[in-house]
Amino acid sequence: MRRALVLAALAIGLLAGSCGSQSDGTPVACLEGSGAYLRALGAAPGEVRLDEGTAISDCLAANQNGGDLATVGTATVAAATKLNAEARAAPGGNANVALGYLLGAATHGAEDTEGIHAELLRRLTAAARYSPDNRPLPAAFAKAYRRGYDAGRENG
Repeated sequence: MRRALVLAALAIGLLAGSCGSQSDGTPVACLEGSGAYLRALGAAPGEVRLDEGTAISDCLAANQNGGDLATVGTATVAAATKLNAEARAAPGGNANVALGYLLGAATHGAEDTEGIHAELLRRLTAAARYSPDNRPLPAAFAKAYRRGYDAGRENG
């Protein structure tokens, strides 16, 4: 009888624990692919929100499971890669601001996640700052990127 009670208490604890982790999980809007991020980033440096009013920073959840992290990572790196190509083609334009916002919001979201997003941030930075043949990016690129980055850190 005592063993049954212990097992029942353990089962209830596990169920309660898994329910609690859901509230800290990745919002569904974050798992919609790079197109969702690109559409939302069109509003940068203003308020950028994915579906359901989700901030990009909320996509880097503290207790994020590996599958969600991979999905968010794939989508955000793809968005950063596309924006980087557009930003290099038109330095100082909206793509630079959107690219900076994405990185600023991701950095903001990763602040309290105990390093689980460090590799994602490294890959995002590499995609955002990519330049063929490692040529320096134009000053207009950097200025607009910085404006977006600051807005993303603040509001993202």
